[in-house]
Amino acid sequence: MISQMTQRGLDFFKETNGEAAAKQMELGLSSTAFGSPMAQLACDFAFGSVWTREGLERKQRSLVILGVLIAQRQTGELKNHVRMGIANGLTVREIEEALIQALPYVGFPAAASAQSAMIEVLRELGLDNGSKTAEERGML
Repeated sequence: MISQMTQRGLDFFKETNGEAAAKQMELGLSSTAFGSPMAQLACDFAFGSVWTREGLERKQRSLVILGVLIAQRQTGELKNHVRMGIANGLTVREIEEALIQALPYVGFPAAASAQSAMIEVLRELGLDNGSKTAEERGML
């Protein structure tokens, strides 16, 4: 039997990441493998408690998370949150503006890494307009 908080987290995760990812999350929660306690904390705290709070729209929360991950240079997690941001209603333009807004505060190297990660996800989702990553332009 899962708690109400876990169920709220799973419901949110399914809405923003899809059925297949939610099934994987559920499997992780029911496992005793290394990392299962972290999955439980992510589901309960990050998704069930923080993401589902009142006060900000999901789209706004996505923008905050994009900025934080750009600053931390966490490109793997940034890719996940670009996908979630799209599911939460962000447009490609808004994602690009979040990157530009972060630029003066995080610097060009961090922004270039984030831009490459974002372009990869936009391509995957069929939302790319022919942009090239910094690596493809020979800049990194």
